[in-house]
Amino acid sequence: MAIDKLQVIILPSWLNGISVLVTSICSEMPRSNIDVELDSAHATWISSDVALFSTKTGNLLLLSLVYDGRTVQRLELSKSKASSLASCISTVGDAFFFLGSRLGDSLLVQFSCGLASSSSISRSVKDEAGEVEAETPAAKRLRRASSDISQDVVSGEELSLYNSTPNNSDSSQKAFSFAVRDSLVNVGPLKDFTSGLRSNADLNATGVAKQSNYELVGCSGHGKNGSLCVLQQSIRPEQITEVELAGCKGIWTVYHKGSRSHASESAKLVPDEDEYHAYLIISLQSRTMVLETADTLGEVTESVDYFVDGCTISAGNLFGRRRVVQVYARGVRILDGGYMTQELCIEVPNADASSGSDNAVVSTVSIVDPYVLLKMTDGSIQLIVGDPATCTVAINSATISPSFADPIAACSLYHDKGPDPWLRKTSTDAWLSTGAADDLEVTDGSPQDQGDIYCVICRESGRLDLFEVPSFRCVFSIDKFTSGKNILVDTYLPDLPSDAQRTVKEETSEGDKQESGQNMKVIEIAMQKWSGQYGRPFLFGILSDGTILCYHAYFYEGQDNMVKMEGGSMVENAVNSISTSRLRNLRFTRVFLDSLTREEAEAGASGQRIVNFSNIGGYQGAFLAGTRPAWLMVCRERLRLHPQGFLKICQLPSLNYDNDWPVKKIPLRGTPHQITYFAEKNLYALIVSFPVSRPVSQVLPSLVDQDNNHLTEGDNIISEDAHKSYAVDEFEVRILEPAKSGSQWEARASVPLQTSENAISVRIVTLLNTSTKENETLLAIGTAYVQGEDVAARGRIILASIKQDSNNSDNWVNEVYSKELKGAISSLASLQGHLLIAAGSKIILHQWNGEELNGFAFYDAPHYVVSLNIVKKFILFGDIHKSIYFLNWKEEGAQLSLLAKDFGSLNCYATEFLIDGTTLSLVVSDDQKNIQIFYYAPKSMESWKGQKLLPRAEFHVGAHVSKFLRLQMLPTSLSDRTNRYALLCGTLDGSIGCVAPLDELTFRRLQTLQRKLVDVVPHVAGLNPRAFRRFRSNGNAHRPGPDNIVDCELLRYYEMLPLDDQLEIAHQIGTTRSQILINLNDLNVGTSFL
Repeated sequence: MAIDKLQVIILPSWLNGISVLVTSICSEMPRSNIDVELDSAHATWISSDVALFSTKTGNLLLLSLVYDGRTVQRLELSKSKASSLASCISTVGDAFFFLGSRLGDSLLVQFSCGLASSSSISRSVKDEAGEVEAETPAAKRLRRASSDISQDVVSGEELSLYNSTPNNSDSSQKAFSFAVRDSLVNVGPLKDFTSGLRSNADLNATGVAKQSNYELVGCSGHGKNGSLCVLQQSIRPEQITEVELAGCKGIWTVYHKGSRSHASESAKLVPDEDEYHAYLIISLQSRTMVLETADTLGEVTESVDYFVDGCTISAGNLFGRRRVVQVYARGVRILDGGYMTQELCIEVPNADASSGSDNAVVSTVSIVDPYVLLKMTDGSIQLIVGDPATCTVAINSATISPSFADPIAACSLYHDKGPDPWLRKTSTDAWLSTGAADDLEVTDGSPQDQGDIYCVICRESGRLDLFEVPSFRCVFSIDKFTSGKNILVDTYLPDLPSDAQRTVKEETSEGDKQESGQNMKVIEIAMQKWSGQYGRPFLFGILSDGTILCYHAYFYEGQDNMVKMEGGSMVENAVNSISTSRLRNLRFTRVFLDSLTREEAEAGASGQRIVNFSNIGGYQGAFLAGTRPAWLMVCRERLRLHPQGFLKICQLPSLNYDNDWPVKKIPLRGTPHQITYFAEKNLYALIVSFPVSRPVSQVLPSLVDQDNNHLTEGDNIISEDAHKSYAVDEFEVRILEPAKSGSQWEARASVPLQTSENAISVRIVTLLNTSTKENETLLAIGTAYVQGEDVAARGRIILASIKQDSNNSDNWVNEVYSKELKGAISSLASLQGHLLIAAGSKIILHQWNGEELNGFAFYDAPHYVVSLNIVKKFILFGDIHKSIYFLNWKEEGAQLSLLAKDFGSLNCYATEFLIDGTTLSLVVSDDQKNIQIFYYAPKSMESWKGQKLLPRAEFHVGAHVSKFLRLQMLPTSLSDRTNRYALLCGTLDGSIGCVAPLDELTFRRLQTLQRKLVDVVPHVAGLNPRAFRRFRSNGNAHRPGPDNIVDCELLRYYEMLPLDDQLEIAHQIGTTRSQILINLNDLNVGTSFL
């Protein structure tokens, strides 16, 4: 609805339950310059008399009801803000509304209301996003920033829609202020994407590291929300420095608050997160290096009292960073900066000579101020307790006695921080007890950092216990933690006699009898909470086969008088004194982690893989060390796993990590359509369109049939309407240079197009100059003139050369040739030095002689070509309605001949070749969100003597696939073939998928596993995955194709099943659990492209 010269107004029925039709407007109503269209608008109430509209252009409008008693005097419409192009809008509570968008970032906006005169509305309505950002640290501000955050509209225009009294400009009205509080990054719709070199690429890298040199650059969004999305499957940090250290076993950084700085008032005002580390401790094969951090790193190994004659097991801070604790194999040192103040020799109490405990040394260490937990090589633990008053430590006698029948496999300390610790709430007597913090205050004599401290212990039998520290009172127990159950519940098990422990151990190993040599145990355990006082702890466990178990705690309201015993039976709690202090309302639910991080533990290897971090680039989480390092970043109480290619002294690049893949959005303020990468110059060519307002008098003359020189209807334009503006899209091709380290993306040049000329296709092509017999790399642009349906379609092919000239931007692009053709130039490709052009329904092959293009071969397509793909001399193209065609280029005779085609009717979206060694397949996506894979078999009887393409597989994706990108797969442990490619699939929903080939044996194994999982895995919302992946034909006749594709979305749930179920399923399908995990892991490694 355009509101300008009002004669008829239609109000939506949700205003008062009816539709109001006003056919006469008071002549006293003031004229306004506001022009608003409410089609495709979304609205919500933000108060009882104010509605908020979000228009299709992204503007926010306020509709106010001005009333007196029960009489509405007038409706006032005013422009407020510019925001994302909204797909929905909803009020959340009394102070927030949510703007959901499929074309840009979704926003959570806080609004507040005040009274102001109408003349000051434009000054009072302001965007507080800048003020909000200023209140937070720069790193958090960068992480939360959105390219689509609402901006001010410098306008205070208003329009009175319905007057019963004259509009008084000084009347009191409501003024709203808005502030963006959060945003959800959206990378859809992905219209096109390509892969290019990262700014911090390592040109000498090989293997997986070489593949991580590349990033995905996609065209995302629409209109003012249009942007380039730079996606990376793994993190490649920006290197600061590199030092060669042979035999490095561990590295730690420690703080130091000296007595002088600790006493000063200025030092107390410095937040802990803004403090710099004092020392860098590096443990080598047979010694320890100590470096002091200043403007540069300087080695001070010989001038400090650190233990340097052997390996360091761990190092950290105690007593509010006033002391450094260093733990080595047979002792502990406490240091004030570089000076030692205390040393403890570690001896195993009650050592039995026959058991070899006298030779036990420290194996792993966990440090939580003021405690240090030591795990010895004999399976026992020792707790060292610090005294903040004297800054000294002592060994606590109240530790767990060692059990040789069931030794401790792994242990760790957990600090439940905050004035109101989260775990304390899960205790049934939480209102009676203040928790372990009371013990800390009594022991230390001074109030310690608020919170409770617990010890997590996992034994070789698989039993996990949670103890309070320092009393070591068991408050939570889990039996068979290694089985990987989906839900962990407290199973109260008192201390068992040795024969009972042996029974538990036998029962645990009984489930592993199908796989010989399977001895699953926990080699590392960790528990951590990151997200402030409202966060819930995560529990991590690394098993001996490389499996990483991850659980997230939650609060469960259970029955107060029931305790779950071993075997799953529920019995009444008869001994309240034992169970009331337990965390019986605590539950853990399993969280999926990608198997890409799987790394089987080496025999005898020791070392901590899970390393917590609290502020790296504004993020917090855990780093997973090993041959396949990865970052576990906590965003919105969810874990985001991002693999990493290498590890050096680095800093994280400025990306948004709150996504499955790290992403960076580069705003374009226009709609991106297609992108291509120029590898030789490291440049991108991008088609962009942006709306431009033009007078109607300039728009209509462009709709001219140039052959007949005849105007369309509307040549008699009313003089008043001739001054109206009309929004049309103008296209251009931009040459972009990717950001270098510490810089931004820059537009180096642009190729402007003619009026009413739309760019459709852009490609970097290599053409053979028939005059000089040399190859030339040129930029090819295909366009179409949009002049109405009464004008015959025409297009233009443009060839341009690109050269880098930092002094003059006009010299970057030089047009060398252009020519008009009949039909729109929809697709371009280079074929063995020739240029293949799809112009409308005709495919023409051209030669380049350095001055012009000459067509010398052609093929007639049925309707309209939407895509062209080339492999050697083979051509695959998709028709908009008639599926795909497979052509062959014969240089002898200069002929494009049809090999085979799909005789079905299919509305193509995208096509591409899939290569697996010597096997060539043809992949196509359609408008029903399906993917079909065909192959050419001329010797098969079903192919009608080779005329028909035969189906190999079909699959329902659930989203429109708009682009395929062919990337080479990496060699794996089971397959070293290099001529194997997979296809990345980009969808209009913003999701990214992958289609990859499998060898026959692996496919049969995973297909059998998939059929079992359909019956084992709970269906999401009761939806059957087999039925969902079935081909959708929209009522058209379709013969089902072969079932030759497996669904990895379903297969990944195998690792989430309990261990006993995994072993049972593997036994039923005639294989082993380890073999299935190897296949899934190889598939992940092989598709680690970026």
